[in-house]
Amino acid sequence: MVGERDLHELLRQLRPEVAPGRYVFCSFPGRVPAGLRPVVTVAEPEGITAVVEQQEAEALGLDYAYPAVWITLRSLPQPSAGGTPMVRDETGMAIATAVAGRLAEHGISCNVVAGFHHDHLFVAADHAERAVRVLERLAAG
Repeated sequence: MVGERDLHELLRQLRPEVAPGRYVFCSFPGRVPAGLRPVVTVAEPEGITAVVEQQEAEALGLDYAYPAVWITLRSLPQPSAGGTPMVRDETGMAIATAVAGRLAEHGISCNVVAGFHHDHLFVAADHAERAVRVLERLAAG
């Protein structure tokens, strides 16, 4: 089943949720070290990128970049959506695209990760509060 498809309505239902802590990006040749608990991994020809809690990276003495906050883009429940991944409007634009564009208009960059159930943003830690305000204004219309 298809849920809501109107971009303005989808954005109105947007509820950004900030995870506690700070997250960083680490790179490993081959595989993620045993015991590391990444929240995101990406396999690239140059190695594995893992997003982990900054405290964990520091405790393990790992090199890292981009201290960020993790914002999950939640929405109001839509029974008809059926957990549709990567929700798109009638033009095919992903909600994450519209959100990232709005943040960019305010000088805030983000790293977007599309999960099966939600889109996730990693925003530089020093822009976190401003990013949440922009997203809340976007949802308010």
